[in-house]
Amino acid sequence: MTCIRVVFDLDGTLIDSAPDICAVANGLLKPLGAQITLAQTHQFIGNGVSVFIQRMLAALGLPSDQHDVLLPQFKQAYLTAFTRTQPYPGVLKALAQLQGAGHGVGICTNKPLAPTHAVLDHLQLAPYFETVWGGDSLAVHKPDPAPLQAALGSLGSGPCIYVGDSEVDAETAQSAQVPFLLYTEGYRKTPVSAIPHTAAFDNFDVLAALVTRYAVSR
Repeated sequence: MTCIRVVFDLDGTLIDSAPDICAVANGLLKPLGAQITLAQTHQFIGNGVSVFIQRMLAALGLPSDQHDVLLPQFKQAYLTAFTRTQPYPGVLKALAQLQGAGHGVGICTNKPLAPTHAVLDHLQLAPYFETVWGGDSLAVHKPDPAPLQAALGSLGSGPCIYVGDSEVDAETAQSAQVPFLLYTEGYRKTPVSAIPHTAAFDNFDVLAALVTRYAVSR
Protein backbone atom coordinates (compact mmCIF):
# COMPACT_ATOMS: atom_id res chain seq x y z
CA MET A 1 0.00 0.00 0.00
CA THR A 2 1.23 3.50 -0.89
CA CYS A 3 2.05 5.69 2.09
CA ILE A 4 -0.10 8.82 1.98
CA ARG A 5 0.84 12.05 3.77
CA VAL A 6 -2.25 13.28 5.62
CA VAL A 7 -2.10 16.68 7.32
CA PHE A 8 -4.93 17.99 9.49
CA ASP A 9 -6.04 21.35 10.76
CA LEU A 10 -6.81 21.15 14.49
CA ASP A 11 -9.51 23.45 15.91
CA GLY A 12 -12.86 22.75 14.29
CA THR A 13 -11.44 19.77 12.42
CA LEU A 14 -10.14 17.24 14.93
CA ILE A 15 -11.25 18.93 18.14
CA ASP A 16 -14.11 21.14 19.30
CA SER A 17 -12.08 23.69 21.25
CA ALA A 18 -14.41 26.67 20.93
CA PRO A 19 -15.85 26.29 24.47
CA ASP A 20 -12.37 26.65 25.96
CA ILE A 21 -11.45 29.53 23.67
CA CYS A 22 -14.68 31.28 24.58
CA ALA A 23 -13.96 30.81 28.28
CA VAL A 24 -10.45 32.25 27.91
CA ALA A 25 -11.78 35.26 26.02
CA ASN A 26 -14.54 35.94 28.52
CA GLY A 27 -12.13 35.69 31.43
CA LEU A 28 -10.03 38.44 29.87
CA LEU A 29 -13.06 40.51 28.87
CA LYS A 30 -14.72 40.44 32.28
CA PRO A 31 -12.70 43.39 33.68
CA LEU A 32 -13.73 45.33 30.57
CA GLY A 33 -17.40 44.67 31.23
CA ALA A 34 -17.92 42.61 28.08
CA GLN A 35 -18.50 38.99 27.06
CA ILE A 36 -18.79 36.99 23.83
CA THR A 37 -21.00 34.04 22.95
CA LEU A 38 -19.98 30.62 21.71
CA ALA A 39 -21.45 31.49 18.30
CA GLN A 40 -19.29 34.60 18.13
CA THR A 41 -16.27 32.52 19.11
CA HIS A 42 -16.87 30.28 16.09
CA GLN A 43 -16.87 33.37 13.88
CA PHE A 44 -13.60 34.73 15.28
CA ILE A 45 -11.60 31.46 15.06
CA GLY A 46 -9.45 30.63 12.06
CA ASN A 47 -6.62 33.09 11.53
CA GLY A 48 -4.72 32.78 14.78
CA VAL A 49 -4.86 34.43 18.20
CA SER A 50 -3.99 37.95 17.09
CA VAL A 51 -6.77 38.09 14.50
CA PHE A 52 -9.18 36.46 16.96
CA ILE A 53 -8.61 39.32 19.39
CA GLN A 54 -8.93 41.93 16.63
CA ARG A 55 -12.26 40.47 15.54
CA MET A 56 -13.46 40.21 19.11
CA LEU A 57 -12.63 43.81 19.97
CA ALA A 58 -14.23 45.08 16.77
CA ALA A 59 -17.43 43.10 17.36
CA LEU A 60 -17.70 44.43 20.91
CA GLY A 61 -16.84 48.02 19.99
CA LEU A 62 -13.85 48.01 22.34
CA PRO A 63 -10.72 50.10 21.70
CA SER A 64 -8.26 48.48 19.30
CA ASP A 65 -5.35 49.43 21.60
CA GLN A 66 -6.58 46.69 23.98
CA HIS A 67 -5.19 44.18 21.47
CA ASP A 68 -1.61 44.47 22.68
CA VAL A 69 -2.77 44.19 26.29
CA LEU A 70 -4.91 41.10 25.74
CA LEU A 71 -2.61 39.21 23.36
CA PRO A 72 0.03 38.04 25.87
CA GLN A 73 -2.66 37.32 28.47
CA PHE A 74 -4.60 35.22 25.96
CA LYS A 75 -1.50 33.27 24.93
CA GLN A 76 -0.70 32.51 28.56
CA ALA A 77 -4.25 31.34 29.37
CA TYR A 78 -4.30 29.31 26.15
CA LEU A 79 -1.62 26.97 27.55
CA THR A 80 -4.15 25.31 29.87
CA ALA A 81 -7.33 25.89 27.84
CA PHE A 82 -8.29 22.29 27.24
CA THR A 83 -10.68 21.14 29.98
CA ARG A 84 -13.81 21.76 27.86
CA THR A 85 -12.26 20.53 24.59
CA GLN A 86 -13.19 17.18 23.04
CA PRO A 87 -12.28 15.34 19.83
CA TYR A 88 -15.10 15.17 17.34
CA PRO A 89 -16.91 11.81 17.14
CA GLY A 90 -14.92 9.22 15.25
CA VAL A 91 -11.63 11.12 15.27
CA LEU A 92 -9.70 8.63 17.41
CA LYS A 93 -10.81 5.70 15.28
CA ALA A 94 -9.97 7.52 12.05
CA LEU A 95 -6.50 8.48 13.27
CA ALA A 96 -5.84 4.91 14.36
CA GLN A 97 -6.93 3.66 10.92
CA LEU A 98 -4.59 6.04 9.13
CA GLN A 99 -1.69 5.21 11.42
CA GLY A 100 -2.40 1.49 11.16
CA ALA A 101 -2.35 1.71 7.36
CA GLY A 102 1.14 3.17 7.51
CA HIS A 103 0.23 6.67 6.39
CA GLY A 104 2.17 9.70 7.61
CA VAL A 105 -0.02 11.95 9.74
CA GLY A 106 0.62 15.55 10.77
CA ILE A 107 -0.99 18.80 11.90
CA CYS A 108 -0.89 22.27 10.39
CA THR A 109 -2.85 24.74 12.53
CA ASN A 110 -2.92 28.46 13.22
CA LYS A 111 -3.10 27.69 16.95
CA PRO A 112 0.21 28.59 18.62
CA LEU A 113 2.51 25.59 18.96
CA ALA A 114 2.69 25.42 22.77
CA PRO A 115 -1.09 25.21 23.37
CA THR A 116 -1.34 22.86 20.39
CA HIS A 117 1.01 20.39 22.08
CA ALA A 118 -0.74 20.94 25.41
CA VAL A 119 -4.18 20.01 24.10
CA LEU A 120 -2.84 17.06 22.09
CA ASP A 121 -1.15 15.71 25.21
CA HIS A 122 -4.25 16.31 27.35
CA LEU A 123 -6.50 14.45 24.89
CA GLN A 124 -3.88 11.73 24.34
CA LEU A 125 -3.79 12.48 20.63
CA ALA A 126 -0.09 13.30 20.36
CA PRO A 127 1.07 9.73 19.51
CA TYR A 128 -0.87 9.82 16.25
CA PHE A 129 1.13 12.69 14.75
CA GLU A 130 4.62 12.55 13.31
CA THR A 131 4.85 16.30 12.81
CA VAL A 132 3.04 19.31 14.27
CA TRP A 133 3.19 22.87 12.88
CA GLY A 134 1.56 25.76 14.74
CA GLY A 135 0.68 29.31 13.85
CA ASP A 136 4.00 30.51 15.24
CA SER A 137 6.23 27.74 13.86
CA LEU A 138 7.20 29.93 10.89
CA ALA A 139 7.22 33.66 10.20
CA VAL A 140 3.96 33.20 8.26
CA HIS A 141 0.79 31.22 8.94
CA LYS A 142 -2.20 29.93 7.01
CA PRO A 143 -3.51 30.78 4.44
CA ASP A 144 0.12 31.18 3.38
CA PRO A 145 0.98 27.72 2.03
CA ALA A 146 4.41 27.55 3.69
CA PRO A 147 3.32 25.84 6.96
CA LEU A 148 1.35 23.17 5.08
CA GLN A 149 4.23 22.63 2.70
CA ALA A 150 6.59 22.31 5.66
CA ALA A 151 4.32 19.79 7.37
CA LEU A 152 4.05 17.72 4.22
CA GLY A 153 7.77 17.95 3.60
CA SER A 154 8.56 16.65 7.06
CA LEU A 155 6.45 13.56 6.29
CA GLY A 156 8.63 12.65 3.31
CA SER A 157 7.34 12.10 -0.21
CA GLY A 158 4.36 10.48 -1.87
CA PRO A 159 0.68 11.32 -2.31
CA CYS A 160 -0.74 13.93 0.05
CA ILE A 161 -3.96 15.51 1.24
CA TYR A 162 -5.05 18.24 3.66
CA VAL A 163 -8.06 17.95 5.97
CA GLY A 164 -9.69 21.05 7.45
CA ASP A 165 -12.95 22.77 8.27
CA SER A 166 -12.69 26.35 7.10
CA GLU A 167 -12.27 28.88 4.35
CA VAL A 168 -8.71 29.49 5.55
CA ASP A 169 -7.89 25.79 5.21
CA ALA A 170 -9.36 25.65 1.72
CA GLU A 171 -7.33 28.66 0.61
CA THR A 172 -4.19 27.15 2.11
CA ALA A 173 -4.70 23.87 0.26
CA GLN A 174 -5.36 25.70 -3.00
CA SER A 175 -2.21 27.78 -2.63
CA ALA A 176 -0.18 24.65 -1.90
CA GLN A 177 -1.89 22.77 -4.76
CA VAL A 178 -2.93 19.99 -2.40
CA PRO A 179 -6.31 18.17 -2.47
CA PHE A 180 -8.60 19.31 0.33
CA LEU A 181 -11.12 17.36 2.39
CA LEU A 182 -13.64 19.64 4.09
CA TYR A 183 -15.09 18.60 7.46
CA THR A 184 -18.47 20.28 7.42
CA GLU A 185 -19.23 20.21 11.16
CA GLY A 186 -16.50 22.62 12.27
CA TYR A 187 -16.17 26.40 12.31
CA ARG A 188 -16.74 27.37 8.66
CA LYS A 189 -18.44 30.71 8.17
CA THR A 190 -19.94 30.18 4.72
CA PRO A 191 -21.93 27.41 3.00
CA VAL A 192 -20.09 24.27 1.96
CA SER A 193 -20.82 25.09 -1.68
CA ALA A 194 -18.89 28.37 -1.34
CA ILE A 195 -15.71 26.69 -0.04
CA PRO A 196 -13.43 25.07 -2.65
CA HIS A 197 -12.88 21.43 -1.76
CA THR A 198 -12.03 18.10 -3.31
CA ALA A 199 -14.61 16.29 -1.17
CA ALA A 200 -16.68 17.06 1.92
CA PHE A 201 -17.62 14.84 4.85
CA ASP A 202 -19.55 15.10 8.11
CA ASN A 203 -18.58 11.75 9.63
CA PHE A 204 -15.04 10.61 10.40
CA ASP A 205 -16.02 7.01 9.71
CA VAL A 206 -15.55 7.72 6.00
CA LEU A 207 -12.28 9.63 6.27
CA ALA A 208 -9.85 6.78 5.60
CA ALA A 209 -11.69 5.88 2.39
CA LEU A 210 -11.71 9.52 1.25
CA VAL A 211 -7.99 9.85 1.91
CA THR A 212 -7.24 6.77 -0.19
CA ARG A 213 -9.53 7.96 -2.98
CA TYR A 214 -8.46 11.60 -3.30
CA ALA A 215 -4.82 11.89 -2.21
CA VAL A 216 -2.53 12.78 -5.11
CA SER A 217 1.20 13.15 -5.68
CA ARG A 218 2.62 16.64 -5.99
